Amino acid sequence: MDAEPATEAGGVEAEAQAVARMLSRGWWVYLVTGALWLIFGWVVLSARSEIRTVWAVAVYAGVLFLLVGIGQLVVAAVAESWNWLHAVFGVLALLAAVAAFAWPGPTFLTLAAVLAWYLLFDGVFLLVGAFYDRRVVDHWWIFTIVGVAEVAVGFWALSYPGRSILLLIVWVGFTALFKGVTNIVAAFTVRSLPREVHRAFG
Repeated sequence: MDAEPATEAGGVEAEAQAVARMLSRGWWVYLVTGALWLIFGWVVLSARSEIRTVWAVAVYAGVLFLLVGIGQLVVAAVAESWNWLHAVFGVLALLAAVAAFAWPGPTFLTLAAVLAWYLLFDGVFLLVGAFYDRRVVDHWWIFTIVGVAEVAVGFWALSYPGRSILLLIVWVGFTALFKGVTNIVAAFTVRSLPREVHRAFG
């Protein structure tokens, strides 16, 4: 009688381990993309004093939204939960990228607002995810810190009465840095999934 539950539990653990190993194989993708985000953010912030035209800002913002959109759609395709939310974020980011490249002048103020709202919603999303995964993810507190920072910058950006080229490019740079940090943390979190599964069943 006791052998059957034990066998069933063993099967569940084996299935969970197989899924964890499959997901952990792609940890380096998060690491590479995180490093690229950090480089992009550093380049943007380093060149902020030389970026003087609306078109230049729109190009940087367009690249940012393009990368965010592609990344969110990839996550939506492989995530086991919240797929639809990642897909919505991805589609909205791609639309923002198209607007930035196609109409840089008229959309300057809109880009600032969109970027601010993105930081706000992405920060809330990180906070919810960190709270939800706090018992299974060791580095949940890092996602919490980044989430709080994104929400704070998003609120500040929305409440700021003026919009300038310098300010918008700073927002673009900080957004890229936030994405880089979360991707690198996610890389090591995904890499440790098999160990976390073993510990959970141990």
